[in-house]
Amino acid sequence: MSKRLFLLTAIALPLGGLSLSACATAAPRVEVTRFHAGNPARSGSIAVEEMPGNPDISLEFRTYANAVSQEFQRVGFTGAGDGAQSDYVALVSFSRSFRPSGVDRSSDKPVSVGVGGGFGSGGGRRGGSFGGLGLGVGINLSGKPKDIVTTQLHIQLRRRSDSTAIWEGRASTEAKQGSDAAQPAAAAQKLAAALIGGYPGESGRTITVK
Repeated sequence: MSKRLFLLTAIALPLGGLSLSACATAAPRVEVTRFHAGNPARSGSIAVEEMPGNPDISLEFRTYANAVSQEFQRVGFTGAGDGAQSDYVALVSFSRSFRPSGVDRSSDKPVSVGVGGGFGSGGGRRGGSFGGLGLGVGINLSGKPKDIVTTQLHIQLRRRSDSTAIWEGRASTEAKQGSDAAQPAAAAQKLAAALIGGYPGESGRTITVK
């Protein structure tokens, strides 16, 4: 193996690992707390409605309502048909909030991390190439960090006949703004699955669902 090929191989391997690790993101976790008395109902027809006081965000509410309805059907309930009077009603509220993820360093000069020079031809010339091949990798660490989005879901399951609450749960998760996990549809599905999965769950205990 030539000296030049050896150097290219030695640098390419760690760079490949850097690329993979940079792209990998851990799935956000969900904090879940549920409350109920005794052994709540596990079957019957159910309708999903907006909880009083929840901001009216129309289309986004439908995203959460559909996710909640699907998850209740997975654990034994049935969806109420259009215009039908359901046995139970699931009141749904949700919220999204934002907080900074780090110090704003947007005024700093760009910082790059990667392979630059020291190996080029020409007797120690500090260039950005391997014998004129132009190999170089940079990671831009400048700019304002993305905010962290906290999404919360609150559900009350009530008996339609007397409006008695038989089960209640809250769930929250965090994801970086702009990521797939922070999108409303993805957050709604993840929160609903974590909160309703294993229904009714242990009352009064907060658990973490991956």
